[in-house]
Amino acid sequence: MNAPVLKRPTWFWVVAVLALLWNLLGLAMAWMQYSMTPDQLAQLPEAQRTLHEAFPLWLWAVDFVAVLAGTLGSILLLMGRRLALPMFWVSLVAVVVLFGYCLFPGGMIEVLGAAQALPMPVLVTVIAIFLVWFTRRSIARGWLA
Repeated sequence: MNAPVLKRPTWFWVVAVLALLWNLLGLAMAWMQYSMTPDQLAQLPEAQRTLHEAFPLWLWAVDFVAVLAGTLGSILLLMGRRLALPMFWVSLVAVVVLFGYCLFPGGMIEVLGAAQALPMPVLVTVIAIFLVWFTRRSIARGWLA
């Protein structure tokens, strides 16, 4: 028999809604990058176009796994479900694979320089880690069933 779910504080809902908005934005960004037309690609600075054209197909799949799992995890978090945790773990692992490849063998740092290449991967990774931590804390506090 499961323990009763305790009332979630207001800030839980704020974090959960922000998590969903963040992941929906990530989903939109992934789609916009994946579906760029040749004309849109031609308008990118040469360095960004080079990176985009060298992006392997399997890495697009990893990108979509990251944002889809994060979005599903956020929805499950809002629903008060413990299943949010494995979804956030899948998202975190996919984020690490994605940016690990982009930054190192993918040459993102060499092409763009560290100042331009690092901020977004670091931010996304920190947020993915936070969502795993937050969900674990929520389970421990009895807020998720």
